[in-house]
Amino acid sequence: MRVPNVPGANLGQKGYAQLMSQLSQHQACIPVFIHGLKSLAAELELATASATGRGFSPDVLVDARLYPDMLPLVGQVQRASDTSKFSAERLSGVKSPRFEDTERSFAQLAQRIQGTIDYLATVEPAHFESMGEAPVVVQLGSFSREKYLFDFALPNFFFHLATVHAILRHNGVPLGKLDYLGIKKP
Repeated sequence: MRVPNVPGANLGQKGYAQLMSQLSQHQACIPVFIHGLKSLAAELELATASATGRGFSPDVLVDARLYPDMLPLVGQVQRASDTSKFSAERLSGVKSPRFEDTERSFAQLAQRIQGTIDYLATVEPAHFESMGEAPVVVQLGSFSREKYLFDFALPNFFFHLATVHAILRHNGVPLGKLDYLGIKKP
């Protein structure tokens, strides 16, 4: 079913082209990933304070999950990191760091997040431009660059950020929407 008159709904190739004429792939990707990862890091810091204040190690939460068939918190953080860095690599051609997925503590997760942010900060607009219109090929298939960014990379990234937020809330960490959005409370 087509949703009429909703900005961004049913963009299609023409809609993507119009959107991208006003916004570069770099602008739509790198600052968004960095902001999201910084928000994620801040939520993990709040979780650390909450767990410590309640008398247990925050690392207990590393294996917390919402449902048995879902990845635990550690896996969600790893996927947020992977989605952002691999998407940037696919769209810019700048090789991303590889992480071994061996994190078992909040401190190690914080290091991974910072390592991902450090990589993303090196990716320049010119890197994206140098890729031209080359399609992005992943296991799911071949996508136009815009379709990959807006229909896969960004939604996938936000899915993992939101899932970490939900796992922490489910475990009693006093987080709110502003924490997820990375907005400092007045």
